Amino acid sequence: MNYTLISFVVLYLVGTLALGVWAGTRIKNTSDFAVAGRSLPLIMVITTTFATWFGAETVMGIPAKFVQGGLNSIVEDPFGAGTCLILVGVFFATKLYKMNLLTIGDFYRQRFGKGVEVFCSAAIILSYLGWVAAQITALGLVFSVLTQGAMSETTGMIVGTLAVLVYVVIGGFLAVAWTDFIQMIVLVVGLSIIAVFASDLAGGADKVIGMAQQKDLFRFLPAPSFTEIAAFIGAGLTMMLGSIPQQDVFQRVMSAKSASTARNGAAIGGLAYILFAFVPMFVVACAVVVMGDNALDMAKNDYQRLLPTFVLTKMPLVMQILFFGALLSAIKSTSSATLLAPSTSFVENILKNLRPQMKDRQQLFAMRCTIVVFAVLVLLYAIAMKGTSIYELVSAAYQITLVGAFVPLVTGLYWRRATTQGAVLSLAAGVLTWLVFLPQVSQLGEQFPGQLAGLIAALVGMVAGSLAPQVLVNRHEPHHHKLA
Repeated sequence: MNYTLISFVVLYLVGTLALGVWAGTRIKNTSDFAVAGRSLPLIMVITTTFATWFGAETVMGIPAKFVQGGLNSIVEDPFGAGTCLILVGVFFATKLYKMNLLTIGDFYRQRFGKGVEVFCSAAIILSYLGWVAAQITALGLVFSVLTQGAMSETTGMIVGTLAVLVYVVIGGFLAVAWTDFIQMIVLVVGLSIIAVFASDLAGGADKVIGMAQQKDLFRFLPAPSFTEIAAFIGAGLTMMLGSIPQQDVFQRVMSAKSASTARNGAAIGGLAYILFAFVPMFVVACAVVVMGDNALDMAKNDYQRLLPTFVLTKMPLVMQILFFGALLSAIKSTSSATLLAPSTSFVENILKNLRPQMKDRQQLFAMRCTIVVFAVLVLLYAIAMKGTSIYELVSAAYQITLVGAFVPLVTGLYWRRATTQGAVLSLAAGVLTWLVFLPQVSQLGEQFPGQLAGLIAALVGMVAGSLAPQVLVNRHEPHHHKLA
């Protein structure tokens, strides 16, 4: 066991905890806790947006999928995920920022009433289970690899959850933004140096690119058949559109100090994410050149260990310290953001409907308690789902928001005639269609992706419900049409 490496990792974890505790001293109310008091400059909006996306799947999931199936197999993430942030910047950030909301659920309440607010918020909260579980799973794996199995993956998950939980509960979004800022510097510098070193080990970048061309890894478009094309579009849209109505993305937009900062921060963060996601892919391609069939076997059977194993067996200590610092930065920045987001949504959009008399101090306490409860649930879910790939946990998370919350958000902002009745029909049609297409229910999903069918049904439901005679009406609807 490498005690020097472990000591550096422990020091790094303690340092981020200290930063979180410091940020906690600056929290005065729920706005500070949930959106950092709408005060962040452009560079911090970019780093915190980039950090939320750049998680366990970007470092360990995407590269292994790439060396197995090429660019075609990773359309969902990073291409779909990065494009999502660019779309948020271009089409959503300015409009939502000007509305001065605390959560994305507040938009649904203002535009469509409390019923739609509660349902969309519940869908958004549920979608986080898989995403946070993927980060917790990765933390468990990292600690297990670092200690050469002396710490089991389950124990690693518990330790990792506690390490993130402390600074999120104390410091809220301000702690997340500051730790993201520092962790992204560690991540970008660390992975860039490792990429250069890995390239040398493999005999130069030209050899790595040659191997990728030989294995046809740069093929992006699907085979020209209806099923393949539909699956490709479905995969791309899952994160591209399904991640737009997400509280963590919304929090980053709302934490900016101005509307233009919100718009530019999201768009630049998305572009940076797509470009930098190629760095871990390149490192894993180097691993395939250096380790040969061993690497490909590992990519097939236990791909999440491929990159850590390559670094631990083929690189000197300084590279190992850089790599695990970068990897922990990626995982912790994503898990901290995704623990905070559903907790703020729950308190603001569900609990406040049950207890409308809550004071600001009670809300702040409720948010902190909810983070702890959600962290325990995620930990149990991650342990129960052990063996499921990190990439699958992440991609499954966004289907429910794609078929439920996306259409009401877009039409609510951009279509004046969208109504509460339309939103209710959209939610019902989208979610029910998606459920019918699930592999546990029918074989329809093999012919056509369920999330794409659900999205089409949601759109039809919104148009039909809004244009039909109105039975369900939001009491404040005429006033809210001004929002569109």
